[in-house]
Amino acid sequence: MKTESSAIPSASIAVTTPSAVPAAPRPRRGLGGTVQAALGVVAFSLTFPATAWGLEGFGPWTLVAVRSVLAALIAGGCLLALRVPPPARRHWPGLAVVAAGVVVGFPLLTTLALRTSTTAHAAVVVGLLPLTTALFSALRVGSRPSRTFWSAALAGAGAVVAFTVQQSGGALSGADLYLFGALVVCAAGYTEGGRLARVMPGWQVIGWALVLCLPLAVPAAALALAHEPVRLTAHSVAGVLWVAAGSQFLGLVVWYRGMAAIGIPKASQLQLAQPLLTLVWSVLLLGEHLTVAAPLTAAAVLVCIAVTQRARG
Repeated sequence: MKTESSAIPSASIAVTTPSAVPAAPRPRRGLGGTVQAALGVVAFSLTFPATAWGLEGFGPWTLVAVRSVLAALIAGGCLLALRVPPPARRHWPGLAVVAAGVVVGFPLLTTLALRTSTTAHAAVVVGLLPLTTALFSALRVGSRPSRTFWSAALAGAGAVVAFTVQQSGGALSGADLYLFGALVVCAAGYTEGGRLARVMPGWQVIGWALVLCLPLAVPAAALALAHEPVRLTAHSVAGVLWVAAGSQFLGLVVWYRGMAAIGIPKASQLQLAQPLLTLVWSVLLLGEHLTVAAPLTAAAVLVCIAVTQRARG
């Protein structure tokens, strides 16, 4: 009897041991998703300075239309070269939301705002974007982040808003309507794109969304070029090329892949660092000046990001 009873616990140990093995790759996947989402944030942080460069030689409508055409040609070329079949019919409504919010809405509204707003002031929108994206995610995807997550998200958004408003002198301008509109449409596009990236590669999500806009972008570019003057300079050309290839395509490729890996709410909170990165690029590329509040705000934002990344939904 003792021999039989001693065999039972050893069998139970053998059963529990294999169950721990599949958990090992998860941290690696989470780390890879975080890195990809962070690379997307770095790419996005250059969007406002690059747009400011582009506006030196292009009108706002021309800049938005040309960047969409160039990005669609890049994406379409990749899709053709790899012989990627079109998405299933059920995915096209979601791709239309991505196209309307990320390809058209956000670039157009922020470009119109940057005609009269500084990049520092426009960063208010980016500071609120993670929280808005998390809200859209809760409504659309059904995610339910914890109270700790929401507390850290609100604290981080508050720190970013306070910093960017202080940088702009605390004054609101007419461009704010454009900026808040951009905030809403971009959050919707991010959420829908993150959902689609769970069922198809992230680069295909933005690729097909760009191709979907091409029939409208080409005539829009021709019309804008006919009515707005163009002055080609090194800055304007570099700005257009970056917002087309970097912000509009490559950045969104890694961004959607990151959201699919670590979840929309957690990925969106990495964008809390984007306004500060944008201000750094503004100093280096546009000659703007930062106050001593920048490192303090950066430390507060990084703490909030760390909390949201550890909080469980």
